[in-house]
Amino acid sequence: MVFPGPRVAVFVDGCFWHSCPDHATIPKANNQWWVTKLRKNAARDRETNDHLTSIGWVPLRFWEHQSATDIVDVIEKIVKDRSH
Repeated sequence: MVFPGPRVAVFVDGCFWHSCPDHATIPKANNQWWVTKLRKNAARDRETNDHLTSIGWVPLRFWEHQSATDIVDVIEKIVKDRSH
């Protein structure tokens, strides 16, 4: 989700694909391939955050298991703060 005016980009990351510290798992079959793949995903997330920050955006990342209400509250506050 993107809020172009206040320059806020929102990501909701899946626990498996983005290596959630609470719920990450790595398949046993083809293990090394998955380890490499999931590490690349996490590195790309960091690179994306760094790039967005460098051009004046605020990247917000949430986990799929987080409360939607809590996520909306954070987004709303930051978007409002950056809209003034």
